[in-house]
Amino acid sequence: QAKRLNSSGEGAERLEENGHQNKRLKSDAGEEDAEDQNKRSPKRKIVLLMAYSGKGYHGMQRNVGSSQFKTIEDDLVSALVQSGCIPENHGEDMKKMSFQRCARTDKGVSAAGQIVSLKVRLIDDILEKINSHLPSHIRILGLKRVTGGFNSKNKCDARTYSYMLPTFAFAHKDHDVQEEVYRLDKETLEKVNKLLACYKGTHNFHNFTSQKGPRDPSAKRYIMEMYCGEPFVRENMEFAVIKVKGQSFMMHQIRKMIGLVIAIVKGYAAESILQRSWGEEKVDVPKAPGLGLVLERVHFEKYNRRFGNDGLHEPLEWTEEEEKIAVFKEQYIYPTIINTEREEKSMANWLNTLSIHDFNSSAVGMQANNKNSKNSSDLEGSDGCDDDSD
Repeated sequence: QAKRLNSSGEGAERLEENGHQNKRLKSDAGEEDAEDQNKRSPKRKIVLLMAYSGKGYHGMQRNVGSSQFKTIEDDLVSALVQSGCIPENHGEDMKKMSFQRCARTDKGVSAAGQIVSLKVRLIDDILEKINSHLPSHIRILGLKRVTGGFNSKNKCDARTYSYMLPTFAFAHKDHDVQEEVYRLDKETLEKVNKLLACYKGTHNFHNFTSQKGPRDPSAKRYIMEMYCGEPFVRENMEFAVIKVKGQSFMMHQIRKMIGLVIAIVKGYAAESILQRSWGEEKVDVPKAPGLGLVLERVHFEKYNRRFGNDGLHEPLEWTEEEEKIAVFKEQYIYPTIINTEREEKSMANWLNTLSIHDFNSSAVGMQANNKNSKNSSDLEGSDGCDDDSD
């Protein structure tokens, strides 16, 4: 057979062809070495601690195929691909890396302690490399290894949000208030905290969200704590921060909880409206502006008890990152809230709409009001607390 091939010359040609082919394969293999090495890097389930200023973004969650509305996850996924943590096709199909965010924050909402879980290649200097491909107003502040089946949304026991607002929001409606001069007195702060404390426990919050009826079991939510801290002055204007910790929150819930307390303190609504709002009757609850809402912290107490001290995994606590979180808030989150409030006057403009709410109306009397206000209010979207309101 060899003689026959050699005599016709075909065998030599084929051998030569195969020789070239082998050379080509070797050179291709050399080029792919780096890629193969990357592929052999171990893929591990991790969580990333994120902080970001949400201004200019249409929320946290990525809308694949919709480049018109930029989200935080668009920038994050791009940085993960560019740094070599995930292959490009995982960026296009996030399920391939088991990606899960702990909470969806909505348009303009910021975060100081967002958590995402995903599978990545554990490359050297991973945090520095990811951050080098992110804008300065989005930072990865920490990383921890977690169990293979960990899901940051499902394993989360509670979430803490803060809401930063100018204190003139609590000035009584009958008082002529100069916004920059107003200072919150002790009695008013005590009244605010007394009202906020009423939310603690389990209540039916169907009036504090949209598209949930009074008999929907998922409208019942458990609030662990809610209070307003001591006021402080920034750029001649006084601000205060309300903190709320709950198991989970529905769309608009926190903004409506705060909106109703403001309406009571200002004298537009009676205190009895709080009890009424948890009943089956439909109550007109105003929704405070989205500016000022920040996802502060997500809690994994059950996971920590089970896996935090098993010798293999770390508890999901971020004490070492506290200082970095505080610095980020001072650099990016608080200035954005203060400057936007001063320029756009979102709180002052919203306070002017409280007088058109009918806090004594029944469901029938509210329908016309809802139709009139729907166009303006619904454009704002959720308050970033729609953790499980799919």
